[in-house]
Amino acid sequence: MQVTPVATLPQRLTARGVEVAPGLLLCLAIAAVATVIGKLAPIAGSAIPAVIIGVLIAVVRKPRGRVAPGVGYAGKFVLQCAVVLLGAQLSLKSIVEVGAQSFPVMLSSLAVCLLAAWLIGRALGIDRGIRTLIGVGTGICGASAIAAVSPIVRAKSHDISYAISTIFLFNILAVIVFPIIGHALGMTPEAFGLFAGTAVNDTSSVVAAASVFSSAALGFAVVVKLVRTLMIIPISITLAVVEGRRNGDGARLTPMRIFKLIPWFLFGFIIVACIASTGIFSPSVVSALTEVSVFLVATALAGIGLSTDLRAIRTAGLRPLLLGGILSVLVTVTTLGTMVLTGHI
Repeated sequence: MQVTPVATLPQRLTARGVEVAPGLLLCLAIAAVATVIGKLAPIAGSAIPAVIIGVLIAVVRKPRGRVAPGVGYAGKFVLQCAVVLLGAQLSLKSIVEVGAQSFPVMLSSLAVCLLAAWLIGRALGIDRGIRTLIGVGTGICGASAIAAVSPIVRAKSHDISYAISTIFLFNILAVIVFPIIGHALGMTPEAFGLFAGTAVNDTSSVVAAASVFSSAALGFAVVVKLVRTLMIIPISITLAVVEGRRNGDGARLTPMRIFKLIPWFLFGFIIVACIASTGIFSPSVVSALTEVSVFLVATALAGIGLSTDLRAIRTAGLRPLLLGGILSVLVTVTTLGTMVLTGHI
């Protein structure tokens, strides 16, 4: 086995930095603009503007030459770093307290969503990659879940863009419709927090929906949403095992082989969450890490937008959008039904 000399590591890192710098700087600039847009229009967040700006630039002139390596770097490695930092928002205490109340509701809605994504997606003839992204994005937590699983399923850039845009559309509709449903059913702030935190995907949309309903619902909704984010871990591990079987040599999956299939950034996510559970992070540090994570997601999605193949999106047509709509309705209905059965309504 040939081992790369450690002595050459600084030179290799420098060369890699020079290679990716032009494209990465472009993605960072787009992320900065998207962040400003997100501040001015919180319901939009920074992820969608970053994708849209990237796509618009790609329409005019798709990045090639010196810019291309950095764009690809942003869409992959930067995306994985963003997922790691998401763990800073969680603590074992909040997981236990909120998880005990919300786990049956979250688990039932997630199971229905993933099963429906597989069955209905196949029936509609939708590519496996995009139906997986829409399924996990709708069932777990929107762009964050898509960010986590896209490297595992080797998703194409246009599939990621389409999935994120689809989920964003139905999140916007949820912000309008969910408070109406909550008031019509006479939900308490805690009940609506559970409802919104489970059935709305993106954090900004959860915050918007809960704020419209009542300020008292906001805190609970956000914690439910963050606990729901933990489902990224088992789903990603499961997908890694499935992909390993699909792309491997058919050998038996031992515990060690399964361990090797788990992406490095999921270990990072877990480690950061465990550190956060110790209370070593002050609220200001958690806030700063969250802001960095959100910015890195925008940077990565800018790269994905720049890499988008619009011809492939046109070829996909409206069927993925239809799938996203069906899954959103199923998650909403399942969440409400489980809440009734468990006495939350």
